[in-house]
Amino acid sequence: MEHKLNTQITILGGGPAGYVAAIRATQLGAKVVLIEESELGGVCLNKGCIPTKAFLKTSEVNSTIKKSKEFGINSNESTINLNISNERKSRVVKNLNMGLEHLLPAKGIMILKGKGYIKSPKKIIVSTLDGEAEVSTEKIIITTGSKPLIPKINGINLAGVITSTDALNLIEIPKKIVIIGSGAIGLEFATMFSSIGSKVTVIEMKDKILPNEDKEISTELLKIMKRQGIKFKLSTSVKEIKQSENALEVIYLEKGKDSSALCEKVLVAIGRKLNSTCEEFKNLGLNIENGAILVNENMETNIKGIYAAGDVIGEKLLAHLAFTEGKVAAQNALGIKSRVNYNAVPACVYTNPEVASVGINEEEATNLHIDIKVGRFDFRNNGRALTLSEREGFVKIIVDKDNIIIGCQILGINASELISEITLAITLKAKADILADMIHPHPSLGEAIWEACADAVGKPLHKL
Repeated sequence: MEHKLNTQITILGGGPAGYVAAIRATQLGAKVVLIEESELGGVCLNKGCIPTKAFLKTSEVNSTIKKSKEFGINSNESTINLNISNERKSRVVKNLNMGLEHLLPAKGIMILKGKGYIKSPKKIIVSTLDGEAEVSTEKIIITTGSKPLIPKINGINLAGVITSTDALNLIEIPKKIVIIGSGAIGLEFATMFSSIGSKVTVIEMKDKILPNEDKEISTELLKIMKRQGIKFKLSTSVKEIKQSENALEVIYLEKGKDSSALCEKVLVAIGRKLNSTCEEFKNLGLNIENGAILVNENMETNIKGIYAAGDVIGEKLLAHLAFTEGKVAAQNALGIKSRVNYNAVPACVYTNPEVASVGINEEEATNLHIDIKVGRFDFRNNGRALTLSEREGFVKIIVDKDNIIIGCQILGINASELISEITLAITLKAKADILADMIHPHPSLGEAIWEACADAVGKPLHKL
């Protein structure tokens, strides 16, 4: 059965960029069709950000129980029931998913469940369970996202070699696990598995963990995670994965010599592949470079009337950035000129302690020949951190010659929440003096930002 639809905006993909673009377009009065072949919410909601944070809460609670004696509480050694943890994770995901399933139609968005094929800049064919639908449209926004990147390693397809998606559905805790990659995904799973009892080894090709983060942050986090019992093999490449009698054997090259590690599971977490390589995109003539669909500052591709947003355009693969890119794409598609402020995009890693950053770091400033000053404050000197028994880490503030805040890096408890204060400051092009003079509640973790800003402008209070 064939259906024919006419609409103003058609969005291909119902992840963070896609559904936000749909909501914004309807707010502006447009008629919108959203095409999604799987679950609304994309990878973030269903297989990424949300379920991993639900599991990380399990590991956090377990860690707290383990050190309860420090707080004067005697508790028995905790045991993890992954089935219960899985059920909780699934409830969280389902609640948010059902929320979207209700929210989008309530806002007047037509959802087509099926696989969409762009036949021309004005036409999309959708294969649904009810047959084929033909959508005639004025504008298209491509938000097809990304998927786990699988490297070409012998043995990569063996049973027991898993992706982040598979790791979220394990029913037993592996006694030993090797994680390939020390980016955000790899380190979050390293934190999770180590906390619930796995012996974890992380293998990274580069010479530091979190290769894109501030060097000092990476160095200090490495020390902390090693103290937590996690092993790291840096400047090391995996050559092969073999199935031995009762385990997987990961063969790697370290300092010019072959070594190996035995484990039950191998988690591949080297990054993500953008969903941009389909034939229809090539046939349309879309400009694609290094797997990313190229867009201008209006989020428009080289083909007039076709826009793209989210992971598929190859900027930082962050759901919150995808939200903004989707919104900006919808606005520009409907004639409202807007831009994404890529100077104020926070990034967070939910390790223990957390990492958060926004703007540029010291190394980047040096490479850009920017004259900077750096303010710093350690959480071990913060009253609130000490009361929480969370003294690890620090705040770094980067300011230019005019004391305008251009960057911040945080390693510490609740860094993901603290970073928004600096994101606002960068968005407003505020000077560090403003935050140094602003009254922060006491005791609070936010005082570390206050102190770091004061240090950057030469008037620290609680720092020698």
